[in-house]
Amino acid sequence: MNALTGRRVLVTRPRTDDDPLVAALVGRGAVAVPFPTIEIRPVENLRPLDAAVRRLADYAWIALTSANGVEVFADRLDASGVTLPAGVRIAAVGTATAKALAARGLPVDFVPSAFRGAVLGAELPDVDGRRVLLPRAAIAREDLGAILAERGAVVDDLPVYDTVPAAPDAAGLEELEEHALDAVTFTSASTVRNFAALLGARASRLLDGVTVACIGPVTADEARALGFAVHVEPAEHTIPGLVAALEAHFAGAREARRATS
Repeated sequence: MNALTGRRVLVTRPRTDDDPLVAALVGRGAVAVPFPTIEIRPVENLRPLDAAVRRLADYAWIALTSANGVEVFADRLDASGVTLPAGVRIAAVGTATAKALAARGLPVDFVPSAFRGAVLGAELPDVDGRRVLLPRAAIAREDLGAILAERGAVVDDLPVYDTVPAAPDAAGLEELEEHALDAVTFTSASTVRNFAALLGARASRLLDGVTVACIGPVTADEARALGFAVHVEPAEHTIPGLVAALEAHFAGAREARRATS
């Protein structure tokens, strides 16, 4: 039995049939409790992206910072009938984005040493005087585009999807009230903000004594800013890293109890 067996872990990501976080938690014996706080939708106006796709040969790089961005970009690429031109390279901010690209049959030419937009901006090679396409979330931080521009790139910074608050889930709220949680996972700043917005004053009460796990520093900073303690923040800002860090946290707590018993 591992340290996650039987642990009730709240998942605040959008609900999907094949959520890798739910699969990873269940695979380690945890009870994944879905409570989506956000939904992902393509922006209403995708004409700028369609125009960029038609002239992909103008770009040296396409820089993608999320699996959601990959899906929107790949869908528009497929719809256009355009083939990725030779010489156009694709950068992924991390392993999850790279896997999403591979699943859509697109190459991955560069992944930064740390899975953050600012690091991708600093490390992406051969950008001075070159054009870079950046399909991103409408609410994404603009660090990546700004850093690339400072390095001499010509950046087409295109919001292609929105992260919107999920509708309140009455059954999910009842589940939270009736059954105690062991942990809650946040995988983006927006999941934290909308969790707080959906639950209001109940949020702090429901998280009392609950382990709060954040996938990376931006998410953790948002949680702290909203008054939540952060107990788990993995060194590798990925879903496998988050699950491994959460398991290590509970294993450490179990060993500490044994040592004092």
